[in-house]
Amino acid sequence: MESTVGLSANGEPAIVKDENKVDVSFHLQPGSLIVNQDGNAFEAYHAAVEFVDVSDGPWLVDKARVTAKGPDGKSVVVTVDLLNDTYDGPRDGVPAAIWKVVALAATAAGDVGITYSTPDPRPM
Repeated sequence: MESTVGLSANGEPAIVKDENKVDVSFHLQPGSLIVNQDGNAFEAYHAAVEFVDVSDGPWLVDKARVTAKGPDGKSVVVTVDLLNDTYDGPRDGVPAAIWKVVALAATAAGDVGITYSTPDPRPM
């Protein structure tokens, strides 16, 4: 149980202006996303998406980290690199379900002023 008894705080929190990364994380409804890797199915329960600002344009999405339970019940973190090797567009072969996780994070990121455009659709 969390408690705030005896808590005090003061000041005006500010974001560092030269910071070029923002993580947006959220819990996933159990059973809503299954990640398959190396023949194993992992039931995701948490996701974190990292956005990067590489210019004055829209932010790019760099990585998605999915925390999931494996077949043995232990938690694992699956990291998906979303930018291609030249950092100028999306990586080929990323499953559509991962892009849906990115879209959820982008909606939340918009609440704090991050603008993000989805990648061009590419055949997989």
